[in-house]
Amino acid sequence: MPSISDTTAAEAETLVERHGALGRIRLNRPKALNSLTLKMVRDIEAALDDFEQDSAISAVLVTGEGERGLCAGGDIRAIYDGGKAGSDAPATFWREEYTLNARIGHFSKPYVVVMDGIVMGGGVGISVYGSHRIVTERTRFAMPETGIGFFPDVGASWFLTRRPSELGTYVGLTGEPLGAADAILVGLADVFVRSERLAELIEALASLSADSPREAISTLIAGFSESPPAGILEPQQKAINRLFAFDTIEDIFTALRTVGSPFSEKLLSVLSAKSPLSLNVTLRLLRLGQKTDRLEDCLEREFAATSAVLRSHDFYEGVRAAVIDKDRNPQWRPARLADVTAADVDAYFRPSAHPLFATKIKEGSRT
Repeated sequence: MPSISDTTAAEAETLVERHGALGRIRLNRPKALNSLTLKMVRDIEAALDDFEQDSAISAVLVTGEGERGLCAGGDIRAIYDGGKAGSDAPATFWREEYTLNARIGHFSKPYVVVMDGIVMGGGVGISVYGSHRIVTERTRFAMPETGIGFFPDVGASWFLTRRPSELGTYVGLTGEPLGAADAILVGLADVFVRSERLAELIEALASLSADSPREAISTLIAGFSESPPAGILEPQQKAINRLFAFDTIEDIFTALRTVGSPFSEKLLSVLSAKSPLSLNVTLRLLRLGQKTDRLEDCLEREFAATSAVLRSHDFYEGVRAAVIDKDRNPQWRPARLADVTAADVDAYFRPSAHPLFATKIKEGSRT
């Protein structure tokens, strides 16, 4: 792969290069918090194709340029504009993004991702399926979609439901940010490395031989890791398991009101600001995900639900309030949980006429 000129690098949304035995993918929209575009999704897919076939590459490393984060998610303003215009662009973006998520989950070589700074939405999708997921003291991980009239996607109904606890339900419904320790506790990251040591770690990875086994990469990363600063979820885990164990949002609200603790009162305030419809859709997706055996089936279900998102009032209103007018005062419709009907929720669960995985996805040998 040719080297990247300074001019091209400044303009490219994704920087792809070989660094020793590493195939590097660097998200390069720092002013937009490295938010994903369709071009970036395609760049990553093409890079994985090249690196997977290159015998000189032992592992792929994904990082974000700038100091603010790996990736703040998909380019939500572009999706908003495309949806308003009736364009096929949002559906195309989601289709290719979700198939990339599945591809990462089956990638045959070690896929190392540095989840430094902000990691949200689509940024989670390109990191959480990696084989080696590194967080730092600056990590701020979140799935905040219920706050914009959407639902946690990129396979969230899979990766938030793989552990026998309700921590994933808490993350998906509240959208509350997680630090390093909490991300590891929920099963969304693997090791903590201080940000000041990342450059040294990257050089060490690049210096490995091309035929280094996966175990050598794991051992090297472990040598840089340490215990993260204490999180906030572990002391609350038993309470979260009780409070979020229900299959309806109304029952969760009732449990929170009944407890009346400072923690439950805070969560009531957080959840009360979310779209009532989005909360219902999200909880149903999560409960279905708990009973689903394949990531691809969760992604398929979420992709089908995006059609209803583009027809909804709450998505456009949520993006307006958060991104366009920034008044932080969305007017949800329905405005009350009690007014959300079964038909409202069912509209998000109609199978897509054009499934994601009509043909077999690319699979490597990763277990």
